[in-house]
Amino acid sequence: MYSRTYSVAVQGIDGCMVQIEADISDGLPVFSLVGDLSTEAKEARERVRVALQNSGFRFPPRRVTVNLSPADIRKEGTGYDLAIAVSVLSAYGYISNNDLDKFIFIGELGLNGEIRPVNGVLPMVHTGMESGAGYCILANENLEEASVIQGIKVIGVESLLEIRKILESDDIDSNVYHKKDKHQNKNTDFPDFSEVRGQESARRAAEVAAAGMHNLLLVGPPGSGKSMIAGRISGILPSMTFEEQMEISRVYSVAGLLSGESPLVTKRPFRAPHHTATQKALVGGGMSPKPGEISLASGGVLFLDELPEFERNTLEVLRQPLEDGWVNVNRLHGSCRYPAHTLLMAAMNPCRCGWYPDRRKCSCTPGQIRKYLGRISGPLLDRIDICTETVALKYDHLIPEDKEKMPEDSEKIRKRVERAQKIQWLRYEGESFCHNSELTPQKILQYCTMSKEASDYLKIIFAKMEFSARAYHKLLKVGRTIADLEGHDRIEKEHIAEAVFYRSIDRRYWGGRSEA
Repeated sequence: MYSRTYSVAVQGIDGCMVQIEADISDGLPVFSLVGDLSTEAKEARERVRVALQNSGFRFPPRRVTVNLSPADIRKEGTGYDLAIAVSVLSAYGYISNNDLDKFIFIGELGLNGEIRPVNGVLPMVHTGMESGAGYCILANENLEEASVIQGIKVIGVESLLEIRKILESDDIDSNVYHKKDKHQNKNTDFPDFSEVRGQESARRAAEVAAAGMHNLLLVGPPGSGKSMIAGRISGILPSMTFEEQMEISRVYSVAGLLSGESPLVTKRPFRAPHHTATQKALVGGGMSPKPGEISLASGGVLFLDELPEFERNTLEVLRQPLEDGWVNVNRLHGSCRYPAHTLLMAAMNPCRCGWYPDRRKCSCTPGQIRKYLGRISGPLLDRIDICTETVALKYDHLIPEDKEKMPEDSEKIRKRVERAQKIQWLRYEGESFCHNSELTPQKILQYCTMSKEASDYLKIIFAKMEFSARAYHKLLKVGRTIADLEGHDRIEKEHIAEAVFYRSIDRRYWGGRSEA
């Protein structure tokens, strides 16, 4: 007897349909699994055999062969258990196999026959829907996550006996799960910018960075508000579109970070790994690849506090993802990629004690300062578009006498950022990108039009400050964002002047090394 069912393999955040074939034939009683399987996938043989026995199914001793195809794709994890069990039951005649092609099965089996949840359900169900499957049967714990996908009916089960009852039912649709409410598109619950006192320059830099998704570095003494500003940038970014929610939710699903209470990521991520984080923690990977912090922050903010305290080699692995917007992980059994469309926000003290260049407080020698700043490589600095300082706060900043001069709240800033990003979305409607920070040198010539006064000013500054070609392109991209915030079609002199200011701070500390 022959039977066929379907499940889904996950590579990165993308799924691939897997066909599970079961054949029952005469011969010595053997249960064999084939099809390029990992260790945990091979162990499904014992889980399925014992689970079927403990569920009350009895089989004559025959040769059972199960094939998972395509054979050139590595099958990892325990999510194929359920599909294998149903295929075997169908091959033995316990389940009619007339309509099994309409189903995908996802779940791990317990030895008592219960169905257990697995990670990565969101991309699995999405792949099943795109492949034309009408139903998905999976563990009850994965129902909320699976119900996010429209166009496929999901059914939750607790045991193999329940699956058999459902598949033999004349009214399968009566078992379909209907989610109780829609997941709202919200970008709330972030700390508010009105709590950040003083630091007008840093607040403005954060607004420009958010408007164009530019990477931002804040340099300043301890307690000046660098971390406060970083924690509020996600709150001034526009609310995510459904497509963005789906992309980041698939990353979180593969990482096992979704739950029944929050089956869809609806607000911009903010990730702040500790400076002891490893390369694998930042960009992902491992024997069974998992997304790292830069992918978990995709669509939002990756905050690296105390930047020089990170291992230099750890920071260097960020260079390619920051440039390309993707993390590519290559392993012996295949490769995968994760999104990294992230706004990098970094903060650091100017020296080990934190008070340079205030020589009244700073006790570091010039050599110690150079060594501390030298932990940040020039190529990494090249990936940062905006660099600005925070200053030590005064008492008047903490308790302002004039209530009318209270800082703007996040809502007002977010409205300006949303307007600027809408301008960019319309401008780049036919392109493969949608933010100014993603402009290539060729696209800069097309979209970054300057007035004559701005062009003449930039020519003088370029020669005076000895900027490189890369720095020139960054000035134009940041200037384009500042012009969008002001609602200007052309880049004016004042926009270039502000962009130059954001390139002059790092030269103050690194002496132009990042421009080399």
